[in-house]
Amino acid sequence: MDRQIRPIYEALDTGSNKSALLACNKVLKKQPNNTLVKALKALALVRSQKVEEALLLCDEVLASKPADDPTLTAMMHVLRGLGRHTDMVNMYEDAYKQQPGNEELGTQTFFANVRIGNWKAAQQIATKMHKQFQDDHYLYWSVMSALLQAHDPTTPEALRTVLLKLAHRLVSSSATPSYYNADRFHLHVTVLRELGLYDEAYEMVESDTGKIVCSTNLSCEELRREIWSLKGLTKEAGEFAEKRILDAQDRNWLEFLTVVDAAFADLTSDAEDADAAKTAASGRILKTRELFGKVAEADGVKDRSGHLALLELEKRARQHGLATDSTALHSLLDSYFQSFGGKACCYEDLRPYIEFEGEDLAQWNAVLEKQTATFTSVPDLWRYINAQKLLRFNLTSSELTPEAESQRAARYLDGYLEGLRLGKDLPSYDLQPADDLAILSAQAFVNSWKQSGDESFLYNAAALLEYAIARSKMSYQIRLHLVRIYRLLGAASLALEHYRSINVKQVQNDTLSHFILSRASTFSLSSIGDLTYTTECLESSRIYLSNSEETAEFIVRAFGNEKYSQIPDFIVFEDRLDNSLQRDLIKMEHVRMRIAHEPINSELVDMELIELKFIFDRIHHDNRDFEILANYQPRNVSTFNQQTQFLEKTPGLGWLWVFLKIYIKAFQLASDLDDTVEDKLLIGDRPKPSFDPEIKLPLNERLASRKQSEIDELTPDESHFYDYASALSEWLTPYHDYVRPPASAVLAEAAKLTEQKTGHSLRCVDIPPEAATNGHAKKDEEPPAVVEPPASIVQYFDDMSKRFKGLLEGNGLPHELLHVVTITQEAFLLFIIETTRFKSPSVVKVNKLGALAQHIKDIRTKATAILSEVSAALVSYAERESTAERRKEVVEACRPIIHESGLDHDFVLNVAKKITESRKHLIDGVGKGMVRVTKTHA
Repeated sequence: MDRQIRPIYEALDTGSNKSALLACNKVLKKQPNNTLVKALKALALVRSQKVEEALLLCDEVLASKPADDPTLTAMMHVLRGLGRHTDMVNMYEDAYKQQPGNEELGTQTFFANVRIGNWKAAQQIATKMHKQFQDDHYLYWSVMSALLQAHDPTTPEALRTVLLKLAHRLVSSSATPSYYNADRFHLHVTVLRELGLYDEAYEMVESDTGKIVCSTNLSCEELRREIWSLKGLTKEAGEFAEKRILDAQDRNWLEFLTVVDAAFADLTSDAEDADAAKTAASGRILKTRELFGKVAEADGVKDRSGHLALLELEKRARQHGLATDSTALHSLLDSYFQSFGGKACCYEDLRPYIEFEGEDLAQWNAVLEKQTATFTSVPDLWRYINAQKLLRFNLTSSELTPEAESQRAARYLDGYLEGLRLGKDLPSYDLQPADDLAILSAQAFVNSWKQSGDESFLYNAAALLEYAIARSKMSYQIRLHLVRIYRLLGAASLALEHYRSINVKQVQNDTLSHFILSRASTFSLSSIGDLTYTTECLESSRIYLSNSEETAEFIVRAFGNEKYSQIPDFIVFEDRLDNSLQRDLIKMEHVRMRIAHEPINSELVDMELIELKFIFDRIHHDNRDFEILANYQPRNVSTFNQQTQFLEKTPGLGWLWVFLKIYIKAFQLASDLDDTVEDKLLIGDRPKPSFDPEIKLPLNERLASRKQSEIDELTPDESHFYDYASALSEWLTPYHDYVRPPASAVLAEAAKLTEQKTGHSLRCVDIPPEAATNGHAKKDEEPPAVVEPPASIVQYFDDMSKRFKGLLEGNGLPHELLHVVTITQEAFLLFIIETTRFKSPSVVKVNKLGALAQHIKDIRTKATAILSEVSAALVSYAERESTAERRKEVVEACRPIIHESGLDHDFVLNVAKKITESRKHLIDGVGKGMVRVTKTHA
């Protein structure tokens, strides 16, 4: 038997699914009831995307209730591939019931429940295994499961305390003290913390063994700090931290903050005598200042902690009105800048302490202005860079005119070109030390554009950053700046090129993909078959698939290795990725691109409807990283991130809800699926819904709700599109409801297709013999009366045509033009989706909807004519972009940055050529794509 099965495993391991199927069929001819081979065949079918056939075999194997390890392992992979995690748990539980003395089966059953977060069952299994096998680690599995069940949102509030008390009783009954293992100790203290038994937890962490554990385990040390804080031992924590700073030479910044917090503890607590509290605090501040002064003096320039702690102490003393020397903060800042101004971190270190006005500001600026643009070493260069950043931070509104900003940009650029000399011998993969001066210059140009609206400033920023990236190829900051600027300029291919050069990996696809995929459908050419941006959506979404497959295994391993302190973090990580806002924003953009490229048929409509409804029921976490984009703009203007946002609006949860409502309503009307049919045809488990009370409302009620907070996240054109979409679905709903075939007819058709494809009937579905298979039968009731389409639908395309012409005549930026054009095309596609059902003459005739069909035809004809007109204007606009005169305009706009060095006329001309060609390719493609869309759906 082993000789017969080995080739199947080898074929599966090498990805040769076809060979595996042939080998399985060969064995099954002789042994038709071999469950292991059936399971392996099901696995090969799943990997070959033959889901219907795999389901039949899978159900056969599950019905036989397998209990041998090879079959269970194969079925685990099959069920995971089908998303049937609940069936996997049931399979292992049935096997464990058959062999209750099998410890390995018990463990696998526990792990199966862990994978799906079924903590109640996991806790019961672990308790049973502890009683049966008398191994302490099963007891701690039970404790951890009880703790996680208490934190589960589905657990009733009253039961949570019961579970925590159960966990406490279990961990206290352990034959082996928890301090023998750091993670068991961490779990024990965590249970005490959750129950509010802070005194008992304090005794544990402060015992001799507890101190040893905390000193060797960072998780336990963090928990110790938390227990001290919960007990209100701020002063005691300060004394402890002071000893660590002095005796252990600990330079952990948390220790310094703990000492500072202790100095002001009398003021932050509910002191009855305010004057006495201030007096006590003043004395502690004096002692703390002496401590930090000694540390700073002893460390010199080797460590910044003591110097920064003095600044933090002085800042808080000023806030509480306890500063005794008005010049102290300036002296400390001056001293810090002299000591650490030559380090890259200086600006970020000092920024929290330099929000000055009036005389204070003049005094501070005088210190910074001493730094000149002559430098002979990298520390000198960094001192100049930090001085410029700090000076820029406090610029007043009167100093931020476009002319003044342009002069600063030129000065920063001169400094950058001078600083390049210091990095001329660095290897190509190193960053140039002067890079931040190029970024400063670009941000000054962007600020000038924001104030004046003059596009030429963006060309200057793009050209100088292109020059900088050629010398610092690995600088992600410069590339992210270029991505933002190129999106504003409509050079989408250049933006994508720089984004891909960053080479984002793993979870960065979730945190950083918003830079390129936010409203990516605006830049997509899917309408002409260019799937570049569609592919980028799919590539960025792979992290979510790997998270659902791999993170659960990390949790299982953490249980297996008793790393209890890591388990909550893995669970949070898995949840934040599974319910990522960016994941569903990408999905929404993919849908918007897909409908412009693929035929609009029932398969597309049904699949997207089900997926979007799942998303609509989810809770969402925003994991996007906006802080990664460096901001060197003055504090009284918007950040660079805000200034370069696409149309000044960042899509968030409100934006997602609006577009989900639009498309779910549209796909609902176009689809024959109702909830009954959907449940019958769904493969795999449903995703866990959100626990927001609003989710429990009926779906149609949620779809109809309009919230101002959601609309506020839309651009004016998107808001207009929302009004149009709402009116369209409201107008057409009665006619769709009348024409849509009954559920029995839909199931009959699905069963027929499945039987044709697999040779077997649809599982778990009983079709009544009288069910119609075409849905065109005459109705008993009369059709709804046909009414005129609302004015908001009829006028929409005229309004958008006027909007487009206004931008064209007003020299709007390319991204503004493209936004209007792609929204107009999307409105046309939405109209097609919702009216496809009425395109069939037989449906119109049987249901007596001739008047409705005429209204639809009139609107479609009008929309087609307007889209054709806009398309012609776009193509003409694109042609102008590719002319030598247009390139010359860009070069002329960049005259302020042209130098005799490498950033010369030829370099700028090359950048201008890239920008205009990229823009021409995009605008021309969008224009021609509109014609293709109208012809496809004529």
